[in-house]
Amino acid sequence: MKRAVPILLLTVAGLIPLWRFEARPETVAAPEAPAAVPGAPTPGTAAPESVGTQTVSGSLIRTSHGDVQVQVTFDGDRIIAVKMVKQPNSAPTRRAVPALVQETLTAQSADVDTVSGATATSEAYVRSLQAAIDAKN
Repeated sequence: MKRAVPILLLTVAGLIPLWRFEARPETVAAPEAPAAVPGAPTPGTAAPESVGTQTVSGSLIRTSHGDVQVQVTFDGDRIIAVKMVKQPNSAPTRRAVPALVQETLTAQSADVDTVSGATATSEAYVRSLQAAIDAKN
């Protein structure tokens, strides 16, 4: 019985920080490797700025998993590259981004499917992408 009281007090004292803990999602800057279309400049080389080339950033979208923001490069009205400026640091997101970018380049619009396992990130990607497309027009 003498040990029960100190053990109970130490247990409660150890649980208090856990009850007060608030998890915050970690957001990281995306790697500097934008997906490119054949004929587009390769990463790491200076692209000759043609008259119709324009780069537009989409809105910063906050999700429960972290922030999402895309940057879209247009050549005239054609999307030639999409880069994730900010993305949540999670395995499903890292797997989803290449699929989302490839689908965007194929569709040439924000009409892309969400990726299973990264639904919140996919929906935020589409919202940020649409904002960039709207800002371009």
